[in-house]
Amino acid sequence: MRVTWAADGGVWRLTFRLDPEDEITGFCADGQPLRLATNSFRVELPRAPYDIHPDLRALAAWTVVAPWTRRAIVFDRPVSPEFAAAIQSGWGIEAGPVGGTPRSGGRLAISYSGGADSAAVAAMLPDAPFVHFQRVSHPRVPNRWTHYRADVLASLAAATGRELTVVRSDLEFTLAEPRPGYPEHHAVAAGALLLADELDLGGLAFGYELGSRWLGGDRYLLRYTPDNLMWSPHGAWGRAFAAAGLHIVLPVGGVSEAVTMRLALESDLREQVRWCLRGVNGPCGTCGKCLYKELIQAAVERRPLRTTVAPGRPVARKWQEPPPYGGQEMIEYGCARVPGIEDTLFGRAAGFLGATEESTAWLDRCYPPAIEEIPEPWREQVRDFVAGEVGFMSDDEARRVETWGMS
Repeated sequence: MRVTWAADGGVWRLTFRLDPEDEITGFCADGQPLRLATNSFRVELPRAPYDIHPDLRALAAWTVVAPWTRRAIVFDRPVSPEFAAAIQSGWGIEAGPVGGTPRSGGRLAISYSGGADSAAVAAMLPDAPFVHFQRVSHPRVPNRWTHYRADVLASLAAATGRELTVVRSDLEFTLAEPRPGYPEHHAVAAGALLLADELDLGGLAFGYELGSRWLGGDRYLLRYTPDNLMWSPHGAWGRAFAAAGLHIVLPVGGVSEAVTMRLALESDLREQVRWCLRGVNGPCGTCGKCLYKELIQAAVERRPLRTTVAPGRPVARKWQEPPPYGGQEMIEYGCARVPGIEDTLFGRAAGFLGATEESTAWLDRCYPPAIEEIPEPWREQVRDFVAGEVGFMSDDEARRVETWGMS
């Protein structure tokens, strides 16, 4: 793989060329198969940046091309030995040319997506600036997802009143299949990487929570994942970001989506929280994500489910079958707390799971090892917030995390 950045003011364009051993269909870190659509994309920064460190340019490119690279990657500027070593140890890929020096930064920014998890991070870190990544159309790839209103989310981010930088990019259209999206989850940080020197960033906070960090996320069902490839600091991506002087920070990595939902709804950003962009004037209310989040919100607010979706609808089919389910810990949490759940589309799941408030109480507190993973400059602030607003799991509750998926 060979990658080249070219800049025209604040517009940066990456072109990449596959080597003979590279493949059009690859796999991202969580195992999702991805088919390549095009070999270029642009990133529109709000202004022409300062000189961008080669490691930052290289990592921004790597978040996009990693799934299709098989043996080696050649960047357009020499990278530091530390960064090249991180790519080699994490992926077994030879990276070069090598000859640069490492970088560092001091500030923490939030990769702000507008969802409840992201808003919870913002509540924890009230002085941290936002960097928001907005999808725009690609000049050569048709937009098959016109219902996805990225412009709405950008305007909601602006309405928060927080220090905000919006980065616009068509990099999601590098994917032909399964749909437009990030080749690696970390590609959402491409804009922040290109601005990290100008903003003096040493860390980037994401809204990934307990399920994503420690319980494996949707595609790793019922398995404790302390060595999570994507989000652990000692995983391949954690080491690559650290080598580029921009640490991955997970302030809500030890709490469940029930906690992030509560924090978001209690925060000043409540009116700007949006986890679905299919609707015109709000969430569509009928997609799988809306149903999942509605279950969590109803559980937090201790009220009946608000949905017109019946159990027979295709979007509800997976919850009519026996578990396991993606995000099962939150399905259990919701089924144990929503009044009248037995008469909803989650009724059969509730019967299969048999969850109670007592059996899911651990999901109201924080898993302590997650705090120790936060880099030292920001650890105390997050720890103090969690201690005051959430509380920590007991040893027995922490074992619920560590035995997740074991009979």
